[in-house]
Amino acid sequence: MTSHFPRTARPSAHRRARRLLATVLAGLAGAVLAVATVVPAVAAPSPSPSSSAELSGTVTATLSPAAGGVVRTGSALSAVVALDNGTAGAVPAGSAALELGTAPLPDRTALGAWLAGNLQTGLAPVGTPVATEATDSGQQSTADFVIAPDDASLAGRGPGVYPLRVSVTAGDQRVTALSAMVVPDDAVASSVAVVVPIVAPVRSRGLISSDDLAALTAEDGALTSLLDAVDGTSAILAVDPAIPAAIRVLGSAAPATAAAWLARLEALPNARFALQFGDADLATQVSAGLTAPLAPISLATYIPAGTTLSTPSPSPTSTPPQGTPAQEPQLAQLTDIGPHTSSGVFWPASGSAGPEVLSMLTCAAGGSPSLTLVPSDTTAAGSGTALGRATSGGAQLAVYDSAVSGALRRAADQPDAAARGASLTEATAYLAFAARDSAGQPLVVAVDRGATSRDRAALRTAIQTATTAPGVTAIDMTTLAAASPVETTVAPNASTPDRGADLTQLLADEGTIGSFATILDDPALLTGRERAEILQLIAVAWRSDPAAAQAIAAHRTQTRETLDAVGILPSAVLNLVSYDATFSPWVRNDLPWPVRVELIAQPNNPQLVVGQRTEVVASAASNTRATIPVRSRVGNGAVTVTMQLYSPTGVAIGQVQSAEVQVRAEWETIGLVILIVIMVLFLSVGVVRTVRRRRRARELRAAADAADGDPAPLDPRVLEPEVRVDSAEADSTDPDAETRP
Repeated sequence: MTSHFPRTARPSAHRRARRLLATVLAGLAGAVLAVATVVPAVAAPSPSPSSSAELSGTVTATLSPAAGGVVRTGSALSAVVALDNGTAGAVPAGSAALELGTAPLPDRTALGAWLAGNLQTGLAPVGTPVATEATDSGQQSTADFVIAPDDASLAGRGPGVYPLRVSVTAGDQRVTALSAMVVPDDAVASSVAVVVPIVAPVRSRGLISSDDLAALTAEDGALTSLLDAVDGTSAILAVDPAIPAAIRVLGSAAPATAAAWLARLEALPNARFALQFGDADLATQVSAGLTAPLAPISLATYIPAGTTLSTPSPSPTSTPPQGTPAQEPQLAQLTDIGPHTSSGVFWPASGSAGPEVLSMLTCAAGGSPSLTLVPSDTTAAGSGTALGRATSGGAQLAVYDSAVSGALRRAADQPDAAARGASLTEATAYLAFAARDSAGQPLVVAVDRGATSRDRAALRTAIQTATTAPGVTAIDMTTLAAASPVETTVAPNASTPDRGADLTQLLADEGTIGSFATILDDPALLTGRERAEILQLIAVAWRSDPAAAQAIAAHRTQTRETLDAVGILPSAVLNLVSYDATFSPWVRNDLPWPVRVELIAQPNNPQLVVGQRTEVVASAASNTRATIPVRSRVGNGAVTVTMQLYSPTGVAIGQVQSAEVQVRAEWETIGLVILIVIMVLFLSVGVVRTVRRRRRARELRAAADAADGDPAPLDPRVLEPEVRVDSAEADSTDPDAETRP
């Protein structure tokens, strides 16, 4: 059936094309007019980074000046205002007005107060208010401001940091956003060290698996994004040595992308230092009462069978992670992070490096020079400008600016470019004050640990904002360490009693695993894995992860399963019917390696004598039968044999098992007597049958002789021995048999 619609039901294709062309031309004309009159074009609403299911319930605005808010003489001021509708309803169209401070802010304290909304200062309108479009629920709309260089509001501005504000009015909604504009001072010159962590997402496994490496080092992987971001910058890299170790242990079996990633890391010219293995949290270790940082023991358990490692020779400037045992040179090669490495550098979690942590790290250095990174807001500098090199109680410090570093971290974690510009401007503004107040001394900033997967453009922009800020020159770790330090004090570290208690339990389990591992020819196969997993479980990133407790609980469950991986299988009732026999219980080994144990058996009754010590070499991932000699004494009955496995060092392994043995030792004697009687009977019957057969033969011959006549008596002395010849034999072998008397 065909339906017919009137032609007026929808416009023709030509009419639709004409309308689309008219719309495009009108938009272009509006854009040209906006640029000519310094009135911004308004972008169409775009999807918000947040889904509508995560509405905040409010309407917020973000002001993001371009170029980190830096406006040099003769340059335009460009900014983007983003309106996020977190309400359930639509925000109607409105207008946005930009205002600029009439005088620069005096210091960074005033800057902080302004950005927090706690400072009132003189502002003047800049440019012309622009229209904003309607914004649907859960959506975002943006509008651009471009203030020409010759605008009266920009002319004659002296160096400094100026407050900047935008107000958006839409219906009955009115929201504001605060930012700043930075006019550089060419007379200011300073240096800055920018530290960037190269870490993988948190995990409970000791090393990243091959599949995870393939994903992390893929073109869009998190580790690839990190190298893309730092490549070509002067950032100082803080590298987790567990990442190159995870690649090297796989040898030729490593994913091609992972091998290429490692080669690229080693080729980077950036200065670097090694974090603790797995980026383990130093404050947690102090809270657990440790006096030295934990270190990996061995990574042999992660090396696939038959793999040939091609580990690099440590370069003259590279060092293994702090605390690496000297007795295993291969471990140092596996965890090598490449050239240009500074030794003895520690980076505790921000806000956790108190005097206790610094004391432990100073003692752990053993007299060797060390350097610990701490945020400025935990030192005497507080919210003010902190010089990059300092000492506290004999501890050598690299103090990174908390305000600048916090803004850079937020920018690096922000995938939305419009929102990212606000954090970059904040970092630039604080860095301008820090450079002015540093008197030429080096500064330190850190793009601190943050999102598990950072956008490469966001991280790269954050690094470049810090290294290319006005009046700033980037320096490396060696230059920073050589600077003259100033004395400061460090506040007590944030307490982590729960994490310290968790680590205490994990270390207790590690001790149990160490005793259990003596059943292996190489105990490090178990102890190395346990230590690596503990270091991963106390990583800095787990501090704020709500799943940390669950991960630790799961690991402890796995530890109990490991301790139960070797044991004696239950045995059926054994009937012992002889004085000497063997008892053969099964030894279970669920580990992927062969184990060497001693099986000790003890009877509860002297009726049974058991060979007490039996050495058993149980094959990997299989059940192995043990052979125990047993001997019964006089008497019958049930005997319970208790069995326990022990390691060569005497550590009890697995659960105690019992087996019931039914002793029937007399049955062997009775059986022997019966056998003898039967044999005697058989022999007797044979003798009787033989005698009877011979007697009958003589009778038959006598009867035959009587039938032929009585022969004359013969002298017995001449009688020949009777020879009985079978008739058939006689016919075939003795032709004279018939003539023989």
